[in-house]
Amino acid sequence: MKLIGMLDSPYVRRVAISLAHYGMAFEHQSLSVFRHFDQFAQLNGVVKAPTLLLEDGSTLMDSSLILNYLEALADASRKLLPTDAAALAKDTQILGLALAASDKAVQYHYERSLRPEEKQHQPWIDRVTQQLLAACEGWECLLADRDINPQQPDQVAISSAVIWGFIQSIIPQVVPAEEYPQLQQVVQQMEETALFAQFPPE
Repeated sequence: MKLIGMLDSPYVRRVAISLAHYGMAFEHQSLSVFRHFDQFAQLNGVVKAPTLLLEDGSTLMDSSLILNYLEALADASRKLLPTDAAALAKDTQILGLALAASDKAVQYHYERSLRPEEKQHQPWIDRVTQQLLAACEGWECLLADRDINPQQPDQVAISSAVIWGFIQSIIPQVVPAEEYPQLQQVVQQMEETALFAQFPPE
C-alpha cells in the first residue's frame, strides 16, 4: 500500500498512525495538493489527500472511508473501533464532532489566509466559527467521560489528538487551548507515544 499526502494534514496523519498501529506495511509519499499538484494528479486525478493506493490498483480516498476499509482488514487485537453497536455509536459521535471541527477549522483558515481580504465574507466567517465552536464544545464534553489509554489507543484517541493538535497549529486564537483541557490532555498523552513520534506533522 502507498499513502499519498502531507502529514501536516490531520486526515493524512490519522491514516498513517492508524496504519502503523494496525501493523500494516505501507509506503508514505509526501505530496502536497498545492505544491505538487501535477505530480499528485498522476497518481490520483482528483488530487485529494489522503489517497491510499492498494496493491490491486484500487485508489481509496477520504480518511474515514480509508479507515473503515483498514478496520475491516485489521486483526481483532488491533482494531481501533468497538464492534458493539452502542459503543460504536458513542465513538462515531465523538469522531463526527472531531471531523466537523477539523473541516470548519480548515474553512476558517482558508478564508482568512487564501482569500484576499477585500473578498472575505464576514457572515460566512461568523457562521463557520459558530459551527467550529459548537463542535469543539461537544467534543470536549464527551471526552470528559472518556478513559484514554495511550498504550492501547483507539480511533477516538488517535483522531482527537491529531485533529486538535492541527487546529491549535493553525487557529489557536479562535479556540484557545486553555478552554479545552480534555482535548489538551489527549494531545499531550498521545504525542508522547512512540506511535505518534513516527509521524510528526510536517
